[in-house]
Amino acid sequence: MKPNFSFLSKLLILQYLSVLCISQEFDFFYFVQQWPGAYCDTKQSCCYPKTGKPAADFSIHGLWPNFKDGSWPSNCDPDSVFDKSQISDLISNMEKDWPSLSCPSSNGMRFWSHEWEKHGTCAESELDQREYFETTLKLKQKVNLLRILKNAGIEPDDEIYTLERVTEAIKKGTGFTPGIECNRDSARNSQLYQVYMCVDTSGSNLIECPVLPRSRCGEQIQFPKF
Repeated sequence: MKPNFSFLSKLLILQYLSVLCISQEFDFFYFVQQWPGAYCDTKQSCCYPKTGKPAADFSIHGLWPNFKDGSWPSNCDPDSVFDKSQISDLISNMEKDWPSLSCPSSNGMRFWSHEWEKHGTCAESELDQREYFETTLKLKQKVNLLRILKNAGIEPDDEIYTLERVTEAIKKGTGFTPGIECNRDSARNSQLYQVYMCVDTSGSNLIECPVLPRSRCGEQIQFPKF
């Protein structure tokens, strides 16, 4: 005969599991930047933010807590909602470095809210909401991918480069091996889409990745114009 838990008992269990999730430790962050030319050159296309077309530069996708086994936590604290008042003085920098390219055109708030609630809430043991966004913006200044690639002669000019050359250029420029993610355009070209760098749990220091994401890249990749 199954035990008959009271409503109160079930509620206490749910509260315990919620606290357990919120306090869950993680092993490292993925700091992910995306190339807008590749984001826009797909079936779903893109919509520029209400502030206009972003600069032709890599932009932030997010700062994502991860585990060394390749899994990751998500949506860890449903009570911690995005509060734009906590980042009011960061918004101009976020519009520049962390724009939303999804449709319909927006001011970025929906994108930033999603990133906080899905990923940021899983890092609350290390970073509060303001620290999460401020730390991510600082990482963008530290990891200037476009400058690194241009210094290696790799330009966003629709040309084809080897995946190895792109990887080695970023490794030389940052000191650490990146994860490279590609998408495919309508002509089935493999395009440079996202770059993953690994960061310690403080969000301050780049580290060698305990595990790299699956690249889905061909040996030859296009660096599309934007």
